[in-house]
Amino acid sequence: MRGIGFIIACLFLTTACQANSLKPFTTDGCSLWIDGTPEQPNLWRHCCVAHDLDYWKGGSEAQRKASDERIQACVKEAQGSGMANYIYTNVRWGGSPYWMNNYRWGYGWDYFDGVWPRGYKVPTAQEQQLIDKAMPAALKVIAEDAILNPAKPAPDKNAPATE
Repeated sequence: MRGIGFIIACLFLTTACQANSLKPFTTDGCSLWIDGTPEQPNLWRHCCVAHDLDYWKGGSEAQRKASDERIQACVKEAQGSGMANYIYTNVRWGGSPYWMNNYRWGYGWDYFDGVWPRGYKVPTAQEQQLIDKAMPAALKVIAEDAILNPAKPAPDKNAPATE
């Protein structure tokens, strides 16, 4: 029995002392929601992608609130206050760092920071270096996403010309 306790203690200490690693930036646009209207299916996707970048990095509770307010303002400009308020309400509820999902605040980091959930944590100097190192690749993902999912659809080459 003593051996099992020693093994558990070693696993606990090993987990608690491991540095948190940063996963590469990913985006799915407006997680679990639409990215635009039927006519413009990516109309406010860019708002969600910018929001994903903030959520990937994580940080303090105030930083998250500011990020959520930015997505609200961006969607309001693209579509109007109804959709903006709907999205804002849902990201405030669904983006908590304490949910074990792939779109939570700080999703670029492991859910556990040692033995506790990472939660609202401003990146340490070492973690900020990881963010800075990963940022060029993250910005490339954002640029590629903008090409693949343009806000305005390309004109239909087969449509009759209008004057």
